[in-house]
Amino acid sequence: MAKMEVKTSLLDNMIGVGDMVLLEPLNEETFINNLKKRFDHSEIYTYIGSVVISVNPYRSLPIYSPEKVEEYRNRNFYELSPHIFALSDEAYRSLRDQDKDQCILITGESGAGKTEASKLVMSYVAAVCGKGAEVNQVKEQLLQSNPVLEAFGNAKTVRNDNSSRFGKYMDIEFDFKGDPLGGVISNYKLKLERDFSRYNYLSLDSAKVNGVDDAANFRTVRNAMQIVGFMDHEAESVLAVVAAVLKLGNIEFKPESRVNGLDESKIKDKNELKEICELTGIDQSVLERAFSFRTVEAKQEKVSTTLNVAQAYYARDALAKNLYSRLFSWLVNRINESIKAQTKVRKKVMGVLDIYGFEIFEDNSFEQFIINYCNEKLQQIFIELTLKEEQEEYIREDIEWTHIDYFNNAIICDLIENNTNGILAMLDEECLRPGTVTDETFLEKLNQVCATHQHFESRMSKCSRFLNDTSLPHSCFRIQHYAGKVLYQVEGFVDKNNDLLYRDLSQAMWKASHALIKSLFPEGNPAKINLKRPPTAGSQFKASVATLMKNLQTKNPNYIRCIKPNDKKAAHIFNEALVCHQIRYLGLLENVRVRRAGYAFRQAYEPCLERYKMLCKQTWPHWKGPARSGVEVLFNELEIPVEEYSFGRSKIFIRNPRTLFKLEDLRKQRLEDLATLIQKIYRGWKCRTHFLLMKKSQIVIAAWYRRYAQQKRYQQTKSSALVIQSYIRGWKARKILRELKHQKRCKEAVTTIAAYWHGTQVRREYRKFFRANAGKKIYEFTLQRIVQKYFLEMKNKMPSLSPIDKNWPSRPYLFLDSTHKELKRIFHLWRCKKYRDQFTDQQKLIYEEKLEASELFKDKKALYPSSVGQPFQGAYLEINKNPKYKKLKDAIEEKIIIAEVVNKINRANGKSTSRIFLLTNNNLLLADQKSGQIKSEVPLVDVTKVSMSSQNDGFFAVHLKEGSEAASKGDFLFSSDHLIEMATKLYRTTLSQTKQKLNIEISDEFLVQFRQDKVCVKFIQGNQKNGSVPTCKRKNNRLLEVAVP
Repeated sequence: MAKMEVKTSLLDNMIGVGDMVLLEPLNEETFINNLKKRFDHSEIYTYIGSVVISVNPYRSLPIYSPEKVEEYRNRNFYELSPHIFALSDEAYRSLRDQDKDQCILITGESGAGKTEASKLVMSYVAAVCGKGAEVNQVKEQLLQSNPVLEAFGNAKTVRNDNSSRFGKYMDIEFDFKGDPLGGVISNYKLKLERDFSRYNYLSLDSAKVNGVDDAANFRTVRNAMQIVGFMDHEAESVLAVVAAVLKLGNIEFKPESRVNGLDESKIKDKNELKEICELTGIDQSVLERAFSFRTVEAKQEKVSTTLNVAQAYYARDALAKNLYSRLFSWLVNRINESIKAQTKVRKKVMGVLDIYGFEIFEDNSFEQFIINYCNEKLQQIFIELTLKEEQEEYIREDIEWTHIDYFNNAIICDLIENNTNGILAMLDEECLRPGTVTDETFLEKLNQVCATHQHFESRMSKCSRFLNDTSLPHSCFRIQHYAGKVLYQVEGFVDKNNDLLYRDLSQAMWKASHALIKSLFPEGNPAKINLKRPPTAGSQFKASVATLMKNLQTKNPNYIRCIKPNDKKAAHIFNEALVCHQIRYLGLLENVRVRRAGYAFRQAYEPCLERYKMLCKQTWPHWKGPARSGVEVLFNELEIPVEEYSFGRSKIFIRNPRTLFKLEDLRKQRLEDLATLIQKIYRGWKCRTHFLLMKKSQIVIAAWYRRYAQQKRYQQTKSSALVIQSYIRGWKARKILRELKHQKRCKEAVTTIAAYWHGTQVRREYRKFFRANAGKKIYEFTLQRIVQKYFLEMKNKMPSLSPIDKNWPSRPYLFLDSTHKELKRIFHLWRCKKYRDQFTDQQKLIYEEKLEASELFKDKKALYPSSVGQPFQGAYLEINKNPKYKKLKDAIEEKIIIAEVVNKINRANGKSTSRIFLLTNNNLLLADQKSGQIKSEVPLVDVTKVSMSSQNDGFFAVHLKEGSEAASKGDFLFSSDHLIEMATKLYRTTLSQTKQKLNIEISDEFLVQFRQDKVCVKFIQGNQKNGSVPTCKRKNNRLLEVAVP
């Protein structure tokens, strides 16, 4: 049976208020208190209708597990407690099922958790969409694009350790099934870099972040680049450009005066410049000139001017900023090439926008101005789409639409972006105007054009006379944004809007041999010189915002507002003043008021009836009619005022949160009553069940007891009968036993008397023969006892089982001499057999060879005793392992019994030559020791005799059969250190193959056949010059003397 799924509601076990639309009363204080209460209970998500507020906890929470993903999957938005997964699921299901393109807008200040929120959205979508090898590859590439963009687009700031310095918008493309096909990342440049000259390039102290493993993060980024599709040479090129940007910060300039009185700058340390040139492949002189001179082209004229120190530093910082900015744009384009959809089918799109919220600092400049302008546009589209969504839902549900009064910030957007008299248009006009242009002239122009605008204030404007704030500086202007008033310092507006990179630096970069750097500066190509002034930063930004707004208008928006609870980046700290500041500039209270302008709460009829049906007897426990009719009966029964609700086609709309809370209080009280009722019924059922069980148990116990009592009584009766029977049988048996014993004693008495009588008769008859045979009987008995004692003592005195142990107990009696010797012989034979039984086949073969050698040479050859302790190895040359003898090994197909180096005695002069002596099963072979070539091969059937001396030398002669092919040159005379082993193995092998014993001649003089002559080999005693080595010398044609020491 499937496990029943228990569905909860947003209103169940609610800490504070889960949806700010239901907050009563609604003001800034209650709003902050509700957020703080939920934050203290680790509830970091809160709704404003369909908007999610996310408070950064600065710690890991167990609310993003795979189990949580499954919990929020395919659930209604308000069915569970507020969570970012609920919004992600709602957006994904709308895209998949209703074919509506979606967009998730994530806003908040630095450190509020926007980047993490975008990761969570993408990870949830990746978890709930389809599976498969190709789909998983696309999901992995989309997810791994984040680490690459974070590595190059994020930075450590005062407010955040991982602050994103760019505005990222990613379109994830899906097919009709909802499986991801690819994506497109747009870098709208919504975050301009702050003052680049204040950044540390290679300051190690400023680059450290506690708790961050830079090496591990670097490995993660390299791995992510591989997954996304970066080639190795591309990754190396990117890192080289980053290194060049860092090295640019080491370049410093010094002033020098020229003859004409103009100031110019020179690079202090050219080694730093050399390192940059080596990284980028730029000629050092070209880059040095670009840092010192500026060329201005007008029509057909070129004017070259020197740069002073301040201008040189500006050029350096502008180059670093442009180089890194263009590298980042190249990275975005390169990632888009890898993750773009490969198919051309119609796609559904879900966009994720990670953008900064309003910035209101003590000193606000050009960067804050354009970011706040972007947020004004986002607020405008948020209000428009929210009201549009409300109106569409009212029309769809057939609810009367009432006009909602709200602040329309279009007038503020027009103040900034108007093409004729907007602030950005006037700023661009000032930047393009010839003559002296300063921030003061720009402010003067603003005072002239915008003086009457109700949302613009400055000390010189006409509106300033209505202000009580006399602290407004002369070099500032103030704009009344929807999130509050912001004071902007006009200093730096013109320079930051120009954002110029000198053409000399662009051309120097284009001349680089580094392919990537060259591609980043196409305007540096001399063949494509464009004298047109590049667009200003403000105009670029305005165009980016317009593109973004156009993109968002085509999609269904979903909002995540991120809030930073404290500036310490610490957990469990909630700074109410800081949160209040963010609530104001995010316009959260305004969002709630817009949402509550019509009906604060709406819910489908089925879940509404399911939740509150216990409040009415007619709808409890089951309503059998339509859900709307049940809700109407329910609300009429509860006597809720008609003006507090309206019935739509599929939903009920509740105007005031107090009505909803009243329903919740009634439901809570009713649930307590129902719980009491259920407890009462359950306890009654439990008591009845217990009583019936006790009654049934009592009957069973009584039955078993009666059975047990009868069984026990029967056993006692049976036991008593057996006792009585045993006593009776015992008495009868004892009576019979007494009678039998009496009869037996009578018979034994008769037998005993008869025996004594017969004994007396026999003794009388044989007394005369007793003395004659007594001596013989005593002798035999004594002899038997002595032999028995002998064998028992021998048992305890037996020697060890070693065959070489010659101990044997002494003979105790002379008459046992022959027996004693025979026992010794039998015991020795027995223990020898026991010893032999322990041998392996290999050991038996060795001992058989040793025994054969003993029979052949013991007491005959003086060399024999020294060979007894040496094992017979046979293969002294490892022919199979030595590559030198591979040719020799291939030539011999038989098993090699002996492989040994011997000295062959020359027949002519008696000198020796080294040869390899090989003995196989059928042949005797001689081979050259160096080359391994076979010199002679003698079949064993042609070997007739082996001759040797009786002395301690290794000379032996091998006699061959006369007339055989091998005997054409005569017999062989050898000298070897293993004579005994070689002669023994030759003897045994010849006997095994020819079935005839080989003649072994041991004599100090013997004849050998050298060709046609018979030569006598004679062994003599003599002192050797070379020590103990025997020598051989040919005396004449008939005599060969061997001198043995």
